[in-house]
Amino acid sequence: MPVLVSNLQEEIPVEDNLYQLVEAVVMESLKAEGYSTEAEVGLIFVDDGYIQSLNAEYRGIDKPTDVLSFAMHEGEPMPEEEEAEDLLGDIVISLPTALRQSKEYGHSFEREVAFLSAHGVLHLLGYDHQTEAERQVMREKEEAILGRLNITR
Repeated sequence: MPVLVSNLQEEIPVEDNLYQLVEAVVMESLKAEGYSTEAEVGLIFVDDGYIQSLNAEYRGIDKPTDVLSFAMHEGEPMPEEEEAEDLLGDIVISLPTALRQSKEYGHSFEREVAFLSAHGVLHLLGYDHQTEAERQVMREKEEAILGRLNITR
């Protein structure tokens, strides 16, 4: 399964280990959900200004956020594996926001980026957190994915 990672920001240095980490998280997330290993996911690192413009355009919220997901199947049931398109969608992560949040939550920057990657994949697969019950399901899945990869607080 190709995970295409791009870095469109210059504020936070990105080492090879971060690319490897998010690739592993995306693959584990898809595996955990029983999804095709042939699927393609784009993951883009951006700065706050970039993600703020996307957030304003697509969600009507004119402020930075940590992660946005753009699913190819948004609002549709996920197709069966044999019918699935190769491209699931894109995940956009603001690295400056991830860095601030990692400090706020008292864990590593890498763990925060891994968490946001898992969160983004789950959105691509149709999960949401509009209700408390949905939020709890997503949180349990995110923590289980990170736990299988030994990514701890």
